[in-house]
Amino acid sequence: MRIMGLDFGSKTVGVAVSDPLGITAQGLEIIRRKEENKLRQTYARIEALIVEYEVGEIVLGLPKNMNATEGERAKLTREFKEALERRTGLSVTMWDERLTTVAADRAMTEAGIRREHRRDYVDMIAASLILQGYLDYKAGAGKGAVGTDT
Repeated sequence: MRIMGLDFGSKTVGVAVSDPLGITAQGLEIIRRKEENKLRQTYARIEALIVEYEVGEIVLGLPKNMNATEGERAKLTREFKEALERRTGLSVTMWDERLTTVAADRAMTEAGIRREHRRDYVDMIAASLILQGYLDYKAGAGKGAVGTDT
């Protein structure tokens, strides 16, 4: 069973998936939409990827503020989570995504990706970082690892 990682944004959703053993995360794609509230095709694409990759669980990045409070973006993300659970029947775990976009941008800088091309990849890389953090947590569960926010 694979685990899917999602980075939900106002007009994009970065998608990553684990290997079958749940050890590593690989970026898959960025689902783009023209309007923030037009999610039908986004849900349909996620559902297709769930079938294609035999996904049994979803991890969704929770955009907290640096002081750990939640703003409007977190509220919208929680609504997206509820809709995903209804549509897919899968469990969706919320995972603190603070600084994943910064880490994704840094990784692209180190890889030599030009600034004007970084936005083409940042959401997918952020989804990979969210998922990898969760996979690492599961691998080290019970060994003092940081918890999740469900």
